[in-house]
Amino acid sequence: MDTNKRPIFLVHGLWNNPKLFEKLIKKINEDDYELYRPHLPHKYGKTSLKRLALDLDSKIEELVGPEIEIDIVGFSMGGLISRFWLQNYDGFLRTKRFFSIGTPHFGTYTAQMIPSFLMPGIAEMKRGSSLLSQLNNDLTSLEKVECTSFFTKWDLMSFPGWQAKLSIGDSYHLPVLTHKELITNSSSLDILAKKIFNNS
Repeated sequence: MDTNKRPIFLVHGLWNNPKLFEKLIKKINEDDYELYRPHLPHKYGKTSLKRLALDLDSKIEELVGPEIEIDIVGFSMGGLISRFWLQNYDGFLRTKRFFSIGTPHFGTYTAQMIPSFLMPGIAEMKRGSSLLSQLNNDLTSLEKVECTSFFTKWDLMSFPGWQAKLSIGDSYHLPVLTHKELITNSSSLDILAKKIFNNS
């Protein structure tokens, strides 16, 4: 496959939908890329990350088949969904590059008081949750993927913001003040577009 046409999957976060990425896509010539933006309904955080990762697995197979190499981009909770797919559904075997944007890889204090019986998807993002511990205790599979993290240290959704990055791969602090601006601010989008849409 021509590397310029390697499929790129854009995975939205909590309280978002695929429209989240429209401003980012406007920064490029969309016809130059094979983009997919699967809709993963979170039910306001009631759907677990494990379930959403399984849904993502089904969407990827449905859209491009079981073997084609892809890149994957996850915003916020979408980065954790992508990670669970990469590390637990063998997604690393077919993924060239993984980009996370404002993803609480080590949890967020913002989720700390949410009861798991009420909002399991949000509760799984608590600092020290069993799901995050499992993902972070063994990065062997993730090390086989080119990983890049984008964050802002001022983030109050993925809090503390300076930890919203993987312990492997490259990381970039974006020049914005809020979580939402990571994916909406023009300066941030310029950086994301340059790094993500370079299918090397």
